[in-house]
Amino acid sequence: MTLSEFFLAVTDEFGESQGRALVRDLVIDALGHQSAREALEAGETPKKVWFELCAAMQVPENRWHGAGLPQPKADTPA
Repeated sequence: MTLSEFFLAVTDEFGESQGRALVRDLVIDALGHQSAREALEAGETPKKVWFELCAAMQVPENRWHGAGLPQPKADTPA
């Protein structure tokens, strides 16, 4: 998952305004008590941050692959 795919998935699942607020403000224990934005800035992969955000928000696992994708996409090489 690329960073742009992460933000598309966030918007698709939570909407533009709520998604931005969650990424900025929700502190996620599984990300070391950081927000999604802080974790991304610290170098965590977008895929890991997306999965932890979904878990924290109790998104059903069948929607964790984001943006309506039925199967996970491979991580994009750095």
